[in-house]
Amino acid sequence: MTTLTINITDDRLERLQEIAQRLRIAPEELVRASLEELIMRPEEEFQRILAYVLAKNSELYQRLS
Repeated sequence: MTTLTINITDDRLERLQEIAQRLRIAPEELVRASLEELIMRPEEEFQRILAYVLAKNSELYQRLS
């Protein structure tokens, strides 16, 4: 098994921890499960979901940048 290290902002880490706590799993497990879900989905569905999320959160992204 390979270890992957990523950098995320403090606010993203806080949100990840909140979600993981609510689901009663470790943040690392939430990331692993999310990544597995992403990898297993067909590319077309991922692109559709990505476009939806980016459009839905565009105002938030503008305020954060």
